[in-house]
Amino acid sequence: MKKVFNYSPNFDSIKRKSNQIKFLIIHYTGMRKESDAINRLTKIQSEVSSHYLIKKNGVIVVMVPDLYVAWHAGKSSWKSFKSLNKNSIGIEISNPGHDHNYINFSKKQIGSILYLSKLLIKKYKIKSSNVLGH
Repeated sequence: MKKVFNYSPNFDSIKRKSNQIKFLIIHYTGMRKESDAINRLTKIQSEVSSHYLIKKNGVIVVMVPDLYVAWHAGKSSWKSFKSLNKNSIGIEISNPGHDHNYINFSKKQIGSILYLSKLLIKKYKIKSSNVLGH
């Protein structure tokens, strides 16, 4: 899988320990243009980010290193966990979403999300019940 780096300034500056990562949260961008989604995730004024973005062509964009808290889940809770950003890795998949003529994910995107999610689940020992959509 091809990876590129386009870092976002939108993350907490204090590193967390790898054992704090309990969740994998998968999103779609919900924006008409992929370039607009990348701009939003890397613009300091937006105050939003993710650890990874999977482009339409399957390229994985690294936006925030895993051990930093990215701002992707907002005010959130799951079971006994509050503010899921602290305990999760966020992956955005480029897609206009239901408000902008949703399209099926490309085969390359599916290949990349499978590759990346398997890698992260194994690396951080994430339970399958803690792989969530947002």
